[in-house]
Amino acid sequence: MCDFSLMAFPNRLAAEGEHLVTHRFPSGSMGLASPADIRANQERKAARRPFWTALTEFFMAADPSPIPAVCIPPGAHLRLSDIGDGIRGRHAVGAEEEVTFEQLTAAANTYRDAIAFRSGLKIRLQELPEGQRVTVLSLGASQTEAPTVGAEMPLSRPW
Repeated sequence: MCDFSLMAFPNRLAAEGEHLVTHRFPSGSMGLASPADIRANQERKAARRPFWTALTEFFMAADPSPIPAVCIPPGAHLRLSDIGDGIRGRHAVGAEEEVTFEQLTAAANTYRDAIAFRSGLKIRLQELPEGQRVTVLSLGASQTEAPTVGAEMPLSRPW
């Protein structure tokens, strides 16, 4: 969903059809964020504030209204748009690609969020450039693939 490094920030689940961008959070980790949230945060910082308010905010340890991290569940289908020449050249992908969001490991304290291309190539979110455009196509398995409610599950027996 969201790397361990983003747990200190407010976060929320992505919505289908939502447009996101990769964003470098104050922790130094790359994650996904809403362009509207980034823009609102930049406008708030650019607004003229009284001297004492600006001075107080300068010495505060944390941003009083940080940008929320947008979490993606494993298996979600995404579209990357305007993929830069660097990634396209190194990995032989197109300018626009559909990918699947994955978690590479369940290990603690490691970057685990990645995208998987149809070719099998996997790239960690940390390796994407800041500002990479991402559209959420679906959050996972379709309703036809989901298990039905009340379906019988095989019982495990101790013997």
